[in-house]
Amino acid sequence: MSKPSGLPHKLSRQAIEKNSARLKLPKLGLLLGGLFAVFTSVPTHADAIEPPAQNSQALFQATGIGQYHPSFNAPYTGNNSLLPQAQWGNSFSGTAFLGARLAPHTEVYLNPEIFSGLPFSNLLGLGGLTNGENQRGGGQEPHGYIARLFVRQTLNLGGGRQAVDSDQNQLAGSVDRRRLVFTLGKLAVTDIFDTNQFTGDPRSQFFNWSFLADGAYDYAANARGYSTGAAIEGYWDDWALRYGRFMQPSTSNGPNLDHQLARTYGDQLELEHDHTLAGQPGAVRVLLMRNRATMGSFSDALAYWNANGQQGVPDLASVRAPHIKIAYALNIEQNLNSDVGVFLRASHNDGRYETFAFAEIEHQIATGLSVTGRAWGRQNDTWGLAFAQNGLSKRHQAYLAAGGLGAFIGDGALPRYRPERVLETYYAYALNSATTVSLDFQHINNPAYNPARGPVNAFAVRAHFAF
Repeated sequence: MSKPSGLPHKLSRQAIEKNSARLKLPKLGLLLGGLFAVFTSVPTHADAIEPPAQNSQALFQATGIGQYHPSFNAPYTGNNSLLPQAQWGNSFSGTAFLGARLAPHTEVYLNPEIFSGLPFSNLLGLGGLTNGENQRGGGQEPHGYIARLFVRQTLNLGGGRQAVDSDQNQLAGSVDRRRLVFTLGKLAVTDIFDTNQFTGDPRSQFFNWSFLADGAYDYAANARGYSTGAAIEGYWDDWALRYGRFMQPSTSNGPNLDHQLARTYGDQLELEHDHTLAGQPGAVRVLLMRNRATMGSFSDALAYWNANGQQGVPDLASVRAPHIKIAYALNIEQNLNSDVGVFLRASHNDGRYETFAFAEIEHQIATGLSVTGRAWGRQNDTWGLAFAQNGLSKRHQAYLAAGGLGAFIGDGALPRYRPERVLETYYAYALNSATTVSLDFQHINNPAYNPARGPVNAFAVRAHFAF
């Protein structure tokens, strides 16, 4: 699957926290109706003091990316390798962010989207792929679809008020510092979980998948990066606790979702604490993931291959069965001053089973910084610099060494393993309030964990319009 538009633009949760369809519609209507009836009937402190609020919105974005990598060293190339000859790649996405307030504390959002793209080597050959907008199977012909269709219900519980700015999938208004927020419908899991204000949006921040989310967080999503499910968030002053269950793809990295949520699902639980350090805001998030799906085990695939005389190569498809994958992640963001912010992410999953919905990364540490251009008279510009080290489990290494192929990687042999290392820098130049042009450079050592190949250098230009 892909994670590209699949990491489409996430919800702007920072404004709330710091400032202040594949779902079947008949079933969605019944569930939403129930939520509406329950929560709009509960009087809250906010009802008496609610300021004028935005009742509808229509925002739009368009992002075009062009990429190029020159030829690089490769003594051999396999079926799932990044091709060593020079390549061009591109992507384009366009999204409408439509929202309406159905009741004082009930909002509905709809995001029609179009996408086209040509990724390097059909999106193969790297743990951290170079363009977070690219989708597997997207194609050069534009395709339209519903990216998001969801309802958000807020139950205010007091504790003082916070302003909420108008943003994509966010109506202006205000909320209590203590509240419950219910979200139901189709969206990206990373709209709610594992957010970070300095990284995670390939339309305006870092491009590489290593910086879209915690790398080992194999969160539920289809090939476009969206899923259907529900989440509940509890905010209490500087603390937040979130839980969500979302649909897995019906096959590994596939385009369709499995609607049997009792059988296959992705669960996540996240605890967040917002703080002030040396007078500057920051946040720490700890996340636990539990996925249940029909996945292939690396050890089972090797055992089956050995038992059958090592015919061909080990194949995960031959041993798929219901399994549970566990992952955990740490996600930190911190402002150093009003113009400089840093982030740190560390994540690990059990590494027993195939990648099911995100990148082929089973443990990762990633860090970086984001700097506005105020010091050189360009306060609306942004410069970013980040580094990630991606790794695989011993089981996965053995599977690749025997010639096995994964969702994205497999050079046909891996006689020597090394962590994949990604260094990326970008500069976003604001032409005006609606238009930004970015230049990006990525340097990747040990592509697909193979020190015999590479390093890979990738250059990119991005134009982003938001209005």
